[in-house]
Amino acid sequence: MESLNNILKKSLNKEFLSAIISNPREKGGIVKIKIRPVEHKDNILYQCEEHRNNQVFHHNLNEEEAAGYIENAMQEFKQMQMETRKFRYQVLVSKKGRQTMKTKQHPPMEPVKIMAHNRVKQYILQEGIPVPFLVDLGVMSEQGKVHQSSYDKFKQINRFLEFIEDILPALSREREITILDFGCGKSYLTFAMYYYLRELKGYDVNIIGLDLKTDVISKCSRLAQKYGYEKLHFLQGDIADYDGVQKVDMVVTLHACDRATDYALAKAVEWGAEVILSVPCCQHELNDKIQNELLKPVLSYGILKERLSALLTDGIRAELLESRGYRTQILEFIDMEHTPKNLMIRAVKTGKKKSADELSRMTEALHADLTLERLLYPQGLEREKGVPEP
Repeated sequence: MESLNNILKKSLNKEFLSAIISNPREKGGIVKIKIRPVEHKDNILYQCEEHRNNQVFHHNLNEEEAAGYIENAMQEFKQMQMETRKFRYQVLVSKKGRQTMKTKQHPPMEPVKIMAHNRVKQYILQEGIPVPFLVDLGVMSEQGKVHQSSYDKFKQINRFLEFIEDILPALSREREITILDFGCGKSYLTFAMYYYLRELKGYDVNIIGLDLKTDVISKCSRLAQKYGYEKLHFLQGDIADYDGVQKVDMVVTLHACDRATDYALAKAVEWGAEVILSVPCCQHELNDKIQNELLKPVLSYGILKERLSALLTDGIRAELLESRGYRTQILEFIDMEHTPKNLMIRAVKTGKKKSADELSRMTEALHADLTLERLLYPQGLEREKGVPEP
């Protein structure tokens, strides 16, 4: 098996496109490193972008320095994905420090024009490499060129995969993982998720796309069969009533309207999902209920009331997930229809439950008796007050 040192020697040149080092052995330090070529005073350097505690630090290194930097980093991390014009490399490090190299050849990509500080965006799904489902869905040509009219969609798909990339450490490599995509629709992102996790990352995934529209399910099922995606299934069904599995590792729900999001989140918690990715839509419930004397002057303006209610709804959802043992973030996500409803709730299970005291007081003050609260706490959230964190 080829050594990491040899791979770096033949890759750190004009063929190099990008590398991502992730999954640190210990918490509290650098969580991810991105490496890309940059031009500096007519020389090619390698910019190492370190992500640490919501901060980013950059180092520009020459070829020899970059090789040493990467080798040292792989003593502290468990995984690296590296792209060159002709090859995709994956380096996995076991608990005992043993490195496994995986190499996959792909059609030669067009050379990337290296600009000062590399202003060219490197996507997870690279333009120039044909991806079957993107060709059939009209995003790419058969040569891998992204159609001009679909470029925004191409960027959005890659943005979604970046969110997936960030939660990879929460997914097991030792067994099959089950992912449910509620309201999958035309399934651009469902196919992208399967392709990325199974074809590019090598995870043993079983993905189920669920939607109410029969024609959409039929078309997506035919495409999955055409590509030989044996563990990608599409079923017709409703979020609230689905009981086809007992255990789910990740739940994805994008643009489930109003309370449909709440039923999906409650199902995810019930299954003990390790990861939840949710982009809510049409948060009407709180808009019909919200009351507060201090906010009354502002709530008299309909558009402000609607927007404030939507933001508060997602904030309450995030806090409810925190109270059930999830580390939750609310992130900006540009959706497929370019609507302003573009916030993603990303939750990763930690088992550490946050006290519901402050949340209970706030929801009482706003008259915010929401569906997700009733689903997670049938006896009432106030009963959780005073429960200490474990």
